[in-house]
Amino acid sequence: MKLSARNCIEDKIVEIKKGPVSTEVTIETKCGRKLVSSITTTSAENLGLEVGKTAFAVIKASNVMVAVNE
Repeated sequence: MKLSARNCIEDKIVEIKKGPVSTEVTIETKCGRKLVSSITTTSAENLGLEVGKTAFAVIKASNVMVAVNE
């Protein structure tokens, strides 16, 4: 797999919430953080996503928001 994205995190799928149009996929990192993505249900089916399967969270840096507690 070759990607231009610089932020790619590989880990296990821990939850899939399938809907008629979109599917929510949760990947849990080794440190226990959960990353949630919403993709089309067609894409989820084409990728063969299953809980326990290894997947990659690919994050486009221009769409990542940064926040701090005051």
